[in-house]
Amino acid sequence: MQVSLETTGNIDRKMTVAVPADKIDSEVDKRLKGMVKRVKIDGFRPGKVPFSVVKKRYADSVRYEVVEKLLGSTFQEAAAQEKLRVAGLPEIDLKTMEEGKDMEYTASFQVYPEITIAGVETLSIARPVAAVDDADLAKMIDVIRGQNKDWQTVERAAENGDMIKVDFDGSVDGEAFEGGAATDYAVELGAGRMLKDFEEGLVGMKAGEEKTIDVAFPENYQADNLKGKTAQFKLTMKEVRAPVLPEVNEDFIKKFGLESGLVDEFHAEVKKNMERELANAIKSQLKQQVMDGLAELHTFDVPKVLVTDEIRYIRDEFSQNTGTSADNMPDELFAPQAERRVKLGLIVGEVIRQNDLKRDQARVDAMLESLASTYEDPQALMDYYRGNRQAMQTIEAAVMEEMIVDWVMEKATVTDEARDFDSVMNPNKQAQTEAA
Repeated sequence: MQVSLETTGNIDRKMTVAVPADKIDSEVDKRLKGMVKRVKIDGFRPGKVPFSVVKKRYADSVRYEVVEKLLGSTFQEAAAQEKLRVAGLPEIDLKTMEEGKDMEYTASFQVYPEITIAGVETLSIARPVAAVDDADLAKMIDVIRGQNKDWQTVERAAENGDMIKVDFDGSVDGEAFEGGAATDYAVELGAGRMLKDFEEGLVGMKAGEEKTIDVAFPENYQADNLKGKTAQFKLTMKEVRAPVLPEVNEDFIKKFGLESGLVDEFHAEVKKNMERELANAIKSQLKQQVMDGLAELHTFDVPKVLVTDEIRYIRDEFSQNTGTSADNMPDELFAPQAERRVKLGLIVGEVIRQNDLKRDQARVDAMLESLASTYEDPQALMDYYRGNRQAMQTIEAAVMEEMIVDWVMEKATVTDEARDFDSVMNPNKQAQTEAA
């Protein structure tokens, strides 16, 4: 077998392969002879069909099967001979496959990029340092109370935070539109689930009051017939209910599985959960900084076939998470995220290989136990993971990512940054505040 390799780009290759005719012809003849005793052809007794007749009828189809198989096997042999790490399947251009002639084809493909891990020492990592204090705990207790609030009818005007019932009838240029009318419609004011003009128009109304307001629909509104339009809504306030927060007492505490009903124990449990979430948030932010740094440090071409595969995976993720089909969404929408994932995957893989990092089973067990501790039956969850190889691989991958972060942070410049609980748990809120 003759092989000629050409470099057509940073990771692009073209390989010409010639396979000797006798290798193909002998395999074709071998298969045809094996068919003699099996084929049935009118005019001949079973097993007595002459080889020449079998060859005349089946040679082309058998040759196609042989060539198809040899394309795969000879390409793999040629790639191994040239010490190539091929990314994905090649595009094959078959030149010849005639009897008595060498089979020749060209294969166009991409290889995995050569990556040299360097410069990690130049990275600067800001490590958040925070704790859960009494004020944070009190705020969280109020959040929990808010999540379990009741509603009480009041006679006053509606305020943000109230739950109201309203009849409304909307029109644009005097014409009613689909979805523009409802009776006894419940709205939690200030929750942002309705258009801003609509919610603001309800604030200050008492039960029994009526008024008409203008509501501007944004240019990107989902209904084409309402984009950029201003509608008039006739409102009739039916009921105003104010939130009533539950007391943190024995009955309230027992709803959360704490049979003792003790306030101190409830506070301790909430604080423990907050501390666990805080630790996870800090880990996540450190990982984000490390991965961003690794991505910025390394520039190389990413194999297109790997990006295409990752786009397919992200598309499936999007559909599962949103319940909306992404089949008609263009690949370009997911391409940047897919390319970044592939790039980081290649970098991380190279860090593992070059530094001979091995999975730490003790850390795997500790992570699984930590995950299981948040469930009602921890042992059942651990048994499930240990009995499900695919599920267990997600834990092992997470541990390996933590080990990568640790490896980078040992070499990078790490500065502790004092933060409060809220800014760590809501980094986007902090970023928006700083930008303002």
